[in-house]
Amino acid sequence: QVQLVESGGGLVQAGGSLRLSCAASGSIFSINVMGWYRQAPGKQRELVADILSGGSTNYADSVKGRFTISRDNAKNTVYLQMNSLKPEDTAVYYCTFRHLSTTVWGQGTQVTVSS
Repeated sequence: QVQLVESGGGLVQAGGSLRLSCAASGSIFSINVMGWYRQAPGKQRELVADILSGGSTNYADSVKGRFTISRDNAKNTVYLQMNSLKPEDTAVYYCTFRHLSTTVWGQGTQVTVSS
């Protein structure tokens, strides 16, 4: 079993920055994908960014150039640096850990961007 613990959400003004962290523990397979999804009120959950254990990254078009995903494999931790935040980035952000067909979700952390 894999457990995920997220931190770093909060309230920020438009144009500001936040950094989310997610630490994985338990049965960690070395080959995996960690990432971040978000869900705004009344909207479907969407992929924000993910990163393979080898370092390859993938971003939603809406966050390209503003968000950066990174990971520390030694700490089994993934980070999401969010810059130039917009009110439309307001959502609950969920960390994910995926190995083969199994995906584990974090509990979610609220990010609120005020205009």
